[in-house]
Amino acid sequence: MKSKTLATWLAFLGGPLGLHRFYLHGARDLLGWLLPLVTGLGMYGIARVQALGHDDPLSWLLVPLLGFTVAGCALRAILYGLTPTARWNARFNPEHPADEAAGATHWLTVMGIALSLMVGAGMLMASLAFSFQHYFEYQIEEARKISQ
Repeated sequence: MKSKTLATWLAFLGGPLGLHRFYLHGARDLLGWLLPLVTGLGMYGIARVQALGHDDPLSWLLVPLLGFTVAGCALRAILYGLTPTARWNARFNPEHPADEAAGATHWLTVMGIALSLMVGAGMLMASLAFSFQHYFEYQIEEARKISQ
């Protein structure tokens, strides 16, 4: 039995590590194995910012990967939590009745949805702000070089 509440919380808390994918699709899920790779690249970008400062162009590309991964997993948690019981059970528990309790929405599911919305939106906006700020600063610096 695949629980909708557990899948929601796994996507929210362990989504960047692919835990929700492994729970729902098994250890052979390719996307489940790619999520930690992308998350690791984002963490490497944060380490580069700490070591080299904000002027490192590679970190401008790597840091948003982490933010977009967290935001995408938060969105997946919201989608899992809002899936109707019958549809959830038809997809992940096909051998059981459509009204099985594993696909039901509980207050823990709703809490997972709410937290995913807050954290996911915050990470998405922070990632976009970081990317655009550094991109435009880079453009201004290049324009200064050309004008001199």
